[in-house]
Amino acid sequence: MLKKPWFQVGVAILLGILIIKYFIEIQFIFEPLVIIAKTAIVPVIFGGVLFYLAVPVQRRLEASNVPRWGSILIILAIVAVIIWVFVALIGPIVTKQVNNLVDNAPELTRQLNDVRVDLLHQKDDLPDQVQTTLNNALDRVEASAVKFGSWVIQFLQTVAQALVLLILVPFFFIFMLKDHEKFAPRIYNLFHGKRREWVKKTLHDINHVLSSYIQGQLLISTILATLILIGYLIIGLKYALLLALFALVMNVIPFLGPWIAFAPAAVIGFLQDPKMVIWVSLVTLAAQQTDSHLITPNIMGKTLDIHPLTVITLILAAGNIAGFFGILLAVPTYAVIKVVVINIYERRKEIKQAATKNVGT
Repeated sequence: MLKKPWFQVGVAILLGILIIKYFIEIQFIFEPLVIIAKTAIVPVIFGGVLFYLAVPVQRRLEASNVPRWGSILIILAIVAVIIWVFVALIGPIVTKQVNNLVDNAPELTRQLNDVRVDLLHQKDDLPDQVQTTLNNALDRVEASAVKFGSWVIQFLQTVAQALVLLILVPFFFIFMLKDHEKFAPRIYNLFHGKRREWVKKTLHDINHVLSSYIQGQLLISTILATLILIGYLIIGLKYALLLALFALVMNVIPFLGPWIAFAPAAVIGFLQDPKMVIWVSLVTLAAQQTDSHLITPNIMGKTLDIHPLTVITLILAAGNIAGFFGILLAVPTYAVIKVVVINIYERRKEIKQAATKNVGT
């Protein structure tokens, strides 16, 4: 019985529950480590994202016989130029639109309240069943708005914390560019034989998944935001650049991100002109269809091979657990765990086949 798979799985689950239980009871011991990890994780993640975006450029430069220090300096110069272009050219426009939005916020709030009052007044003339359905819909919309607002606030808090820790990002970024080939060997060289090869393959697969996801998702998000900006400018939507930048950030979230970005654009379009909602919807739909049928299949392919329902479930669960930051990390974290589990399964399968072969001989 001890060798039965169901028994081993049951024991593993019980041990996992016990470990979690006792860890929760003594978690105060690890609080200093948690504080250190929280302090370091934001610059590490930002540095890692920059690294995965820059490493293809570094490889091309070094393939052209540019030394490592030279490739790092060129990459830093490119990053500095991009930041300067954003601050000098895009920054003033964004600042102007943000100031206009802040100045017009009371009027926008009043208009939204008027719309809500009109809907409530018209609701009394409807049949009881329709009123009940409409009440439930309004409650769901209100709950979603509150949750969305909390996500936005958490996002702004995360951005503020990131700006405070921004000085650490270049150090992690430069360190990763300089010594990235040394990270994996320091881990898999701790092992020997086939276990060493398994760890090496697993680390390689994790690196491939992360690089493909980060590079692909950011490229897709940039293309989508550009298409949305062009569409908003064509239809004459107010705060077009500001909404497109918001879409750029939201589109990093697979599947749900574009619809989150659509919500404020639809509200602003409705307040500008009720007919504008139709045009905003058409722009979003066109961008989404272009992404689904042309952009994502050619850029991402089946890199992650995760079902859309799984992605949506992960995003919703991560949002409730860790807020906006959890939403951003949910899919890549799941992808890494999936790679590790698949490699463990394949390794156990190889061991079982080898054992069966030895018994047969």
